[in-house]
Parts: sequence; structure tokens; C-alpha cells
Amino acid sequence: MNQLDSPVTILSQDRAWDLLAGQHIGRLAVIVEGQIELFPVNYVVDGESLVIRTATGTKLNGLTQNRPVTFEVDTWEIDHGYSVVLRGLAAVINDNAELARAEALPLRPWVPTAKLVFVRITASALSARRFDFGRDPIAKYRF
Repeated sequence: MNQLDSPVTILSQDRAWDLLAGQHIGRLAVIVEGQIELFPVNYVVDGESLVIRTATGTKLNGLTQNRPVTFEVDTWEIDHGYSVVLRGLAAVINDNAELARAEALPLRPWVPTAKLVFVRITASALSARRFDFGRDPIAKYRF
């Protein structure tokens, strides 16, 4: 447990960015035709933003029609886990200099399909928590 004997610890922004940078696959939530859609995506941290690659289709349509998005990544070990949630704005990268920068990032399609569109998600809010695993605290009261 942590120093306050709580199984949940709120982490710093720096630690949240470190956790994001240490992973490569997360979940992107976008609004598509009035509904929340969730997409697994691979990504890379670039400064205080994320960059993903995508193709034309539902995900890209959702990103361009409704720029506010939520991105989440989890990781876990035997006795603890982490959850990081980033809220921000998504924008297709069109500027030539920024596009060249994005193309130089270590970001390749997760599956062997043409993903020619780069999207930057600029953070407006970032939160991270550590969860210390353990027994159910009320289990001893169950019959």
C-alpha cells in the first residue's frame, strides 16, 4: 500500500506522461454519429501530445467531425496497476513541416494496412492513478 494506506494513488503529470510514453497501445474514444465509439490504436508520445496513424473511415470521420477525444491506457503487474486518461483535441496533421516530423516518429501501422493520415491529440487534461491490488475489503463479511 502507499503511505496513506489507500489502494489508489493519484499520480503527477510527469509520471502520467512517463506511463504514456512507456506504452504503445491504448484506446481512443470519439463521437461518431452521436454515439461514443472506442478504437484500439497504437501511438507515440510527442512532447505533450500523442500522435496516431489512421486510414479513412469511421475513426477518422469521428476525429474530424468531433475534435474532443478521450484516450486511455492501462498497465498492470502482479500487485499493482496504472490507468492514464488523456482528454484533448484531435487534429489531422497537414502542415508539411509537422508532417515530416510525424513521419520521423517511431510509429508504424499496427496491422499491415495503409495508414496514411497522421493525427495529433493535444492534451487539455491528463490524469493518472496507481492501483494497489489486494483482497476485497468486505469479503470477510460475506457468508
